[in-house]
Amino acid sequence: MSFETPLPPYNASDPHATFLNSSCFDLLLIEMVPLAYNMAGEAVATRDGGNRNQPVDEEMQREAVFQRLDGLGYRVGQGLVERFSRDRPRFTDALDMIKFLCKDIWTLVFRKQIDNLKTNHRGVYVLTDNTFRPFARMSMSSPTEALVRAQPFLWFPCGVIRGALASMGINATVQAETAELPIATFQIKSITAKS
Repeated sequence: MSFETPLPPYNASDPHATFLNSSCFDLLLIEMVPLAYNMAGEAVATRDGGNRNQPVDEEMQREAVFQRLDGLGYRVGQGLVERFSRDRPRFTDALDMIKFLCKDIWTLVFRKQIDNLKTNHRGVYVLTDNTFRPFARMSMSSPTEALVRAQPFLWFPCGVIRGALASMGINATVQAETAELPIATFQIKSITAKS
């Protein structure tokens, strides 16, 4: 239960509404990446005959972690859109859906809106969060090490974006990068069905 006053689109009179303390959610996001690496390492070792003393293929483990975090985020994104878009009028175009993602969904997950949205009006959108919450407490001895270690923390939000858009009818790929902490940039490319 959060001690903070709920902001829209929350409905405090909803008897089924549940709230989450933001500190707990921050800690969950911080621990998801190491847990995913541990689970991926065990899965790769089990698949390779159960020999845990054998070195793990880092690329294979990284791909398994990406799949797990992206999949978790995808399901979370779908659930958020299903729950919080039910009382809204139907979206008329893709830009309205992206704006809903940037304002409402991002606020639900990260307690702030996306700072910048750019589009080429041909299915490519670039979302920039200048103070990305999972990066707020991250520090390393060298900036290059920090950027490399920060990349896996972008995979869950990529999945949230993909899942939210898929739930609204947009099939898209999402790529995330960071050139400097705590800035995160997400590039969304909608995939059009070939006829």
